[in-house]
Amino acid sequence: MNQILTRILAVACAGILIAGCSSTPDDNDLAKGWSADKIYSEAKSEQSSNNFDRSTKLFEKLEARFPYGRYAQQAQLEIAYNHYKDKEPALALAAIDRFVKQYPTHPNMDYAYYFKGLVSFNEVQGFMSKVSQQDMSERDPKSARESFDAFRELVNRYPDSKYVQDARLRMNYLIGAIASHELHVARYYYKRGAFLAAANRAKLLIEQYGNTRQVEGALGLMVLSYDKLGMKDLRDDAKRVLQKNYPDSKAMQENFLSDPWWWSPL
Repeated sequence: MNQILTRILAVACAGILIAGCSSTPDDNDLAKGWSADKIYSEAKSEQSSNNFDRSTKLFEKLEARFPYGRYAQQAQLEIAYNHYKDKEPALALAAIDRFVKQYPTHPNMDYAYYFKGLVSFNEVQGFMSKVSQQDMSERDPKSARESFDAFRELVNRYPDSKYVQDARLRMNYLIGAIASHELHVARYYYKRGAFLAAANRAKLLIEQYGNTRQVEGALGLMVLSYDKLGMKDLRDDAKRVLQKNYPDSKAMQENFLSDPWWWSPL
């Protein structure tokens, strides 16, 4: 009799546990029965509290349940922002690209391009902060180019946007960052005895980024490289241009390459 009673109690307890588990909300029940307004409001609240993962899940639910509602398009921008704040730049960029592709005429498209440029720009700043500790010849300033392209798209397509002024300032920095990379590559070649490659890379820098401070260093590197190669005419031509434009320059001294001034984008 005691054994039968024990089994009955065990089955009853198991039933209670199963019922309890089934009533626990999971991701599938997230925001079940909520209106679009309610989901959006809760997602923004979670975002404000820095609960970016839960906020993203709510925005994804909103987009899935109300794909044609007034909040669905905005949800994609909010998801991108959450990924950005959660230190997931690749996911943020993917979300922005999806938004741009799906809603090319959206009234907030200027913000989308600005935000895309901003995400990549912050990657550039992290890259440049370690520039003196890395071998630049093995690095491609992809983030700088992507950021510049996004800001340029904003400036060209939406010249009256409130984001244009800031975008232009960042573009100036990015040009300097890319030029700095090119100077690093040229220096890398020079230090390893590849003097022709160094001169050619420095020349490319001058041709493509002629308004940057790195031009002075590039000219100095061309003088040094052509001198090592015994190309006296090219050396003298580069020297004349350097002295005309930078009469007090010290860029023809080999130790100028160790000065961190040259590697600053601005």
